[in-house]
Amino acid sequence: MTETSREYAEALFALAVEEDMLEKFYSDLGLILSQFRENPGYADFLASPSIPLPERINAIDEAFSESVCEYVDSFIKILCQKGSIRLVYKIILDFNELYRTSKGITTARVISAVPLKSAEKEKLKAKLEKMTGKEVVMECITSPSVLGGLIVYVDGRVLDGSLRRRLHDIKEVIEK
Repeated sequence: MTETSREYAEALFALAVEEDMLEKFYSDLGLILSQFRENPGYADFLASPSIPLPERINAIDEAFSESVCEYVDSFIKILCQKGSIRLVYKIILDFNELYRTSKGITTARVISAVPLKSAEKEKLKAKLEKMTGKEVVMECITSPSVLGGLIVYVDGRVLDGSLRRRLHDIKEVIEK
C-alpha cells in the first residue's frame, strides 16, 4: 500500500467504525469502485485541471449523491478537491483489506490452467478455510502458463501445486 492511500483508507475506516457504518461504507465503496472500473475515463475527467472544480464536484453529486451515504460522497469530493482522485482505486482496495482483516476474512488468489468447476472451488475454499482458520474469498484466474494444477496465494504464502513446479522438482531430482 502506498503511504498516502493507506492513510486515506485508515481515516475512512476509522470514520466508518466510529459512525457504526462499516458495512454501509464497504458496500458504497464497492459501488464507487465498480463505477470507476466501468468508466475508466471518469477518474481522468475528475482529475482534469482544465475542467472547473465546481463542474467536477457537480458530476460527483450526479453520479453518487443518491446512491451512497453522505460520508462516502463527501470523501470522493475531497479526493477531487485535493487532486488525489486518481488514488481512489488504491484507497478503496486498502479500505477493503482493512475491512476483511477486521472481519477475519482473507483473500486467496487461485491461478489454474483451466477454469475451476463449482464443486472444485467449494472444496478448495473449504480446505483453505481450514488451513487459515479464516473465511476465504477466492479470486480465480486462469493462465495457460500454469500448464496444469493450481497455484494459490493466501496469507503471504504460495501453495504451488502446478504441473510446471512438479516438472521442475523432477528435473532437480534427475540432475542430482
